[in-house]
Amino acid sequence: MSLSWIAFKTILTKEIRRFMRIWVQTLVPPVITMTLYFVIFGQLIGGRIGEMGGFSYMQFIVPGLIMMSALTNSFANVASSFYSTKFARNVEELLISPTSPHIIILGYMAGGMARGLCVGVLVTIVSLLFVSFDIHSWTVIALTLLMTTAAFSLGGLINAVFARSFDDISIIPTFVLTPLTYLGGVFYSISLLPDFWQAISKLNPIVYMINGFRYGFLGVSDVGLVYTFSVLGVFITALYAVAYYLISRGVGLRS
Repeated sequence: MSLSWIAFKTILTKEIRRFMRIWVQTLVPPVITMTLYFVIFGQLIGGRIGEMGGFSYMQFIVPGLIMMSALTNSFANVASSFYSTKFARNVEELLISPTSPHIIILGYMAGGMARGLCVGVLVTIVSLLFVSFDIHSWTVIALTLLMTTAAFSLGGLINAVFARSFDDISIIPTFVLTPLTYLGGVFYSISLLPDFWQAISKLNPIVYMINGFRYGFLGVSDVGLVYTFSVLGVFITALYAVAYYLISRGVGLRS
């Protein structure tokens, strides 16, 4: 067994044990929050809205809510975990060890993906209590979810590198991710917007992620599937390159 595999497995195992040990804080809250969304927006408000895109409003919003919970938790997991490692100066041991920056990045990214996927699966199970689906494409669902959680795990890592306090790791989720998610077509189809605002909405990368995921469930999307995976591919590549540069140079990590 190679040293790289041992290092990757160790980081991943540590990350999974970390969020599973405090599952009441990491897994339960997003499930409760999404359940409230299902009840309030899906049943109470959805009953007045009727159909959207040829489906009941509940069916329409559930894929977006699942994706919203998965991406925010994958980001939060890596941001909080890596910053804690940096704050405790444990990251310096990683940097001086034979572990390559690639393994460090992949280990934390996989840990963030694991939490995002766990939350996504739990929210999906809860959603089945409210609505049923005839899945259009399991492949598209899996690829979109994996690529999205990978991208936001890398984003969480970059956020943690630049954070100087625990308060800093909540700035991006609060002032960037939350607005972009709510404006990403979770609760509405962007085809209902005027042409100008449709064009503006398509500058939001989360639009592509949510619509790609919705296509896997329902077979409908406001944007082409090719654009969805192209945007995800570009984001993952760019964020990975930035993360590698920061980790390999020790930016914000070396005292």
